[in-house]
Parts: sequence; C-alpha cells; structure tokens
Amino acid sequence: MKTRLTRRAAVAAASAPLIVRPKTAFATQANSAIGFGVIGTGGRGQYVGELMTRSPKARIAAICDKYPDRIDAGKTNIPGADKVPAYRDYKDLLNDKSVDAVLIATPVFLHPEHYEAAIAARKHIYCEKPAGADVAGCMRMLRAWEKRDKTKRIQFGFQQRFSSQYLKSYSYLKSGKIGEMKLMMSYWVLGYLPPTAGPKPYPDLPEEEQRIRRWGSWMKYSGGPLIEQDCHGIDTINWFGGGVHPLSAVGRGGLRYPVPYGDWTTDHHDIIYQYPDGLEGWLISIKHTAGYRDVKEQFYGSRGMLETSRRYMRLHGMTPDVRFKSADDLRDTSLMEKEESIKDITLEATTAFFDGIIAGEPLDMTKTSVESTLTALLGRMALETKREVTWDELLRSA
Repeated sequence: MKTRLTRRAAVAAASAPLIVRPKTAFATQANSAIGFGVIGTGGRGQYVGELMTRSPKARIAAICDKYPDRIDAGKTNIPGADKVPAYRDYKDLLNDKSVDAVLIATPVFLHPEHYEAAIAARKHIYCEKPAGADVAGCMRMLRAWEKRDKTKRIQFGFQQRFSSQYLKSYSYLKSGKIGEMKLMMSYWVLGYLPPTAGPKPYPDLPEEEQRIRRWGSWMKYSGGPLIEQDCHGIDTINWFGGGVHPLSAVGRGGLRYPVPYGDWTTDHHDIIYQYPDGLEGWLISIKHTAGYRDVKEQFYGSRGMLETSRRYMRLHGMTPDVRFKSADDLRDTSLMEKEESIKDITLEATTAFFDGIIAGEPLDMTKTSVESTLTALLGRMALETKREVTWDELLRSA
C-alpha cells in the first residue's frame, strides 16, 4: 500500500504536539552527555561527526562503516572515535545501549533503510539530506515514520533551518517586511573544472561495490545532482513558501560537458515550481564553474526583497531614485540591511540537535524533509519528460 503525502496530512503532522520530558529524552542520566553513534564515516560523516563532538552535551559512543579504510578515517578525524566501538554492521551500532542518538551519513539510497532501523531502535536521529534517491525510498521513510517514538528528536541535514541569518530572514518574511511574495529563486551555482577522466578503481572490489563507493556519480545511488545537491535550496523555498510543496513543475537542462564516469544526465538545469496561490519558485543550477560560487536564495515581495545565504542575509528596501548607487551596485548599502554569518550553519544545526534533546524540545523534520526531497524529484521528472509534471503524478510513479 502506497503512502500518499497530501498537503492536509503534512499540515496535520506538523501541527501535532509532541511532549517530551528531558529526563526521558535519552538513555543515560538526564544531566550527562548524550551518546551518539555515526553510521557512515565517509567525508560527510567525519565532518558532521567532528562538529557533534564540539557540543558539551554530547559524546561519541560508536562508529560504523562497511569499509575498513573509512573506519580508520573516522577514528582519525572524529575526536574520541578511536576509543569507542567500531562496527561494520549498522544493526550492531543500533543495538549498542550506549548510543542514544545516531548520525546517518551513508549514501543517499541507504537513508530510508537506515532511518527505518533507527526508528525501530528508538534512537534520536540526525539524518543527512536528502531523504532518499527516489520516490519509493521516500515512501518507505514515511511508512517508517508512522511507527516513530514521538519522544525522540528527528532532524535532517537541511541546516539552513537552524542558521541565525536564515531564521532572522524568515521572521522578516512572516512579519510582512517585504510585503506579498510571489516569486522565489534558488541559485545553486558552484563546482570545479569539468571532469576529463574517471577515478582510479578500488582494488579487488566488484563493479557494483565500485559504484557504491563513488555513489555521488550514479543516479541510482544519489538521485543525481538535482536531488543530492540542489535539495538544500529547494528545501529553503518550500520553507519560505509557507511550508507546503509545489503543485507542479516544468524544467529543462542537459550536459555542457561529457561525463567520463557515472551517469549524470545534466550538469545544468532550470526548474520552475508552481505553488498554491500563484507563488512561483525557480531553481537555477550550474555545475563545473571553475571555482565560481553563487549559492543563495532570493524572495521577491511587493515592498522589498530578502536574500539568504550561508554567509549572509540581506534585506533590500525599495529604491526610490535610480541615482542611488544601490540601484545597480550592491557595494552601496544605504538602502540595505546586511548581516554576515559568523557561525557554521551545520554547527548551529548539530548544536540545536543536542540542545533540543536535553531540553525535551519537540521537533520532527521527517515530513518536510521528505517533501523537499520529493520536490527535487518532481523537478527531475519534469526535466526528463520535458513537460509539466504534477505532484500527484510524481507520487503515482512510485
């Protein structure tokens, strides 16, 4: 039986109260550090795992990875990981009673399976984005979510939602500072030189394992760049757009450079999402930019424009006279409020994770994270079919 993610269900789930008492939030004593385990000690697992160890409310309790070299890297790069159990099977880590919370930082296609197991083990969960690599994986996650322990905190790696500057921008939007908003833009423009050769093979690994080790290059395992990378901006426009998913999408894109390894079908794409009440959200994404980076969102209202980024937020007021330099030159801030980001937004997210567990603060990001992943998949389906695709058609494709 397929799980249908409707707007009504999403709103009801988001508004349902969750009451958690701090003394029951984790297995160890209420005033002690929260033991966390890391499933997947690749590059992202090492990075986020290290950030988690910075919280005085957390302690590394175990690590897990299928591959010995990743275990060694985790022990080296996550402080304290060399002194805790290192498992090869994630089920063993989830059965470890010293593990109260788990970081899931495995290849995208495995997120639903590992989330499902962490739900069954009644752990607090910090799952990297996106929710899955395809619609079926997202539906599997939703079915697992229905069996969750509502006393547990569940976060996803959509860390913009915990950034001080994003939260300030969102408060400006909600207070009406930019007036009525009808257009949202997400720019995900970044990358290095176009690839010209595939990676060196791992010795003694069969072809399927070779692909899993380099899962980001393969659509089956990552969902492709629109799903695995651009989902951050998509999550932000879903959030600022009122916490709802789009009704439909159209899109175009393709390859500017040949793919020497993997099966990406696009390294640039433009997607236009139609939301309720005439609101549009645009995704503009370009890879292989020779080091140039422009990753941000813009929200256009009748009285102003908000611009959000991992590095800053800007509120642009109305320009009454084109003689002002800020009409074309943003170095003049006379008609602009700007605030730089001084914190790593992933650190802000991991800090909120452990602070929330200790405080017993209710938070469950599963529905919105699945919706954002499905929104990315909607854009990919529109791109592939070169026609408008509706939300209901996407869900039926599972």
